[in-house]
Amino acid sequence: MASLKDLRKRIASVQNTRQITKAMKMVASAKMRRAQESIVKARPYANGLDEVLRDLATRVSAEDHPLLARRIPKKVELVVMTSDRGLCGAFNTNIIRHAEQFLFEKGPDFDRITISAIGRKGRDHFKRRTVDMRREYVGVFDKVQFSTASEIADQLAHDFVSNELDAIYLLYNEFKSVVQQNLVLHRLLPITIPEGATAARLDYEYEPDKSAILEAILPKYLATDIFRAMLESAASEHGARMTSMDNATKAAGDMISTLSLKYNKARQTAITTELMEIVSGAEALKG
Repeated sequence: MASLKDLRKRIASVQNTRQITKAMKMVASAKMRRAQESIVKARPYANGLDEVLRDLATRVSAEDHPLLARRIPKKVELVVMTSDRGLCGAFNTNIIRHAEQFLFEKGPDFDRITISAIGRKGRDHFKRRTVDMRREYVGVFDKVQFSTASEIADQLAHDFVSNELDAIYLLYNEFKSVVQQNLVLHRLLPITIPEGATAARLDYEYEPDKSAILEAILPKYLATDIFRAMLESAASEHGARMTSMDNATKAAGDMISTLSLKYNKARQTAITTELMEIVSGAEALKG
């Protein structure tokens, strides 16, 4: 049985841990609110691009721009978006497990399948495996910026246009609520025309021309798609960490209650034993 001193040390240690997890929950909550605000601010621009692309959908074909070109997918890349830090429950585990499932199920269908990792956790996992990793992006979630998403989009677009890749998929967590994140497997390239487009009765007159319009819109659409996924992933990460730290705080409280009960029982037993020894000693002196 643990001594009173050992129990006091364990209780103090768990109390310190509870303070840390409680503070981490508060920090994650504040970061999640900021991430949600960023998503709301980015949404009008993203929706506007969707509307423009949907309107152009019935007036363009796969031959009008290289980012729309559809080829038989032989060389495919999976972009895995995880977090840079841990202590966020099953957030990273679910992403990595689904990425492994994609490699296992879809790998035989392609001549070559590669990985690009956005986030340190995904990078570290796939570096330990015999997987062809082409690029890695770490530290991007410290401050999610459109310029970073645009840089990633430019590199992916270059690989697709130069025929290094035939298709590119993005796997990330979409934010729904603090306790719910949805896994999304989304094809980035070739660009898929948004759903809801209907056949156009009239075409436009393009100035300067159709190719120039698409050259201006499609790269921005791709960058915005990645930027939105980064914002969703950041909010999901903070929500998952907030939930994880809340559960850890509650578990620490339960452990403190259990240890306190053991401590009180042990202390009562020690006091009773001392009293019995005193009484026995007194009776012995009388005899």
